[in-house]
Amino acid sequence: MPPAPVAPEGYQTESILKANKQAAEHGIDLSKLPKLMDLSAASITENVHAINSNCPDERTKFIFKHLIQHIHDFVRETSLTTEEWMTAIHFLTQTGKTCSDIRQEFILLSDTLGVSALVDSLNNAKPPGATEGSVLGPFFTEDAYDFQNGESIASEGKGEYMYVHGRVLDTKGKPVPHAVIDTWETDGFGMYDTQYSEREKPECRGRLKSDGDGNYAFRAVVPVSYPIPSDGPVGKMVTKLGRHVFRPAHLHMQIEAPGYEKLTTALYPRGDPYISSDAVFGVKSSLIVDLKPVNDPELATKRGFGDPNKIHMELEHDFILATPEEGKVARKKTHEEMMKGVKTGMDHLKLD
Repeated sequence: MPPAPVAPEGYQTESILKANKQAAEHGIDLSKLPKLMDLSAASITENVHAINSNCPDERTKFIFKHLIQHIHDFVRETSLTTEEWMTAIHFLTQTGKTCSDIRQEFILLSDTLGVSALVDSLNNAKPPGATEGSVLGPFFTEDAYDFQNGESIASEGKGEYMYVHGRVLDTKGKPVPHAVIDTWETDGFGMYDTQYSEREKPECRGRLKSDGDGNYAFRAVVPVSYPIPSDGPVGKMVTKLGRHVFRPAHLHMQIEAPGYEKLTTALYPRGDPYISSDAVFGVKSSLIVDLKPVNDPELATKRGFGDPNKIHMELEHDFILATPEEGKVARKKTHEEMMKGVKTGMDHLKLD
């Protein structure tokens, strides 16, 4: 039997020096790291926390500590199998591959798990009287055309006529002039423009400004309920969970003005069959609106509709913006209420 190979003299020392040099280039002192060997299901979590403890950004370190703690606890509590974890990895991989410049499958995943609604509730809490927010959704784009007040964001034939108007105000009832309003919606077939493979231009979306008195107005189409994209991993997940894939009809609105917090919200026409079981948890009672039928050819002509003899629906709604100071107070109160709920939930778990 031939003798075992022998490393050249000084090889180990040279290897250690090289490793220390490479680590130092990344700001790491190998001698101060925990010894990550012979880890068990009981000890691995604290060791991951330990090796992350040198993170220079306290907020990043805090977030990752809690993320790792919850993931590790989840694995232990569910006795997750290797096959199940690989299924999850494959699912996330497919979710990433489904994303494109005009489709955001990860936002859809966040929406359908209720994470988007939760993050929105915590970060965009509003004071009493201000318009509540709702989820952004995966169909917002930056390429909307600019429109003047009263113009149409939808081409003829895209759906039933709708006229949207109202005012942008502050919490004291004063008008907010020249607020930038982004709005987008499905067409009458339940499709966003980005879902059409032959999309040539922005459609059923637009950007306008409130006038000097806070007034805004635009022509659109009546939105309809629609299924979230079901051809990808998220749609399949929702179906697997025994849920429906539908969103109630809604009109997205995003409003910005100097001195006020950005408002991302949506309006939900009353009576939609999915309004109380939205697939992405976005509906709030204060955002449910009534559409009023208008059968007035003269008014339809004045408003610029192509066929004045057709009945159009009218949606009148005022948006109330909060200042950063008002929002800060509202977020603090929401956080305090949430922490009370978390403590109550943990107490129930202990009793169980």
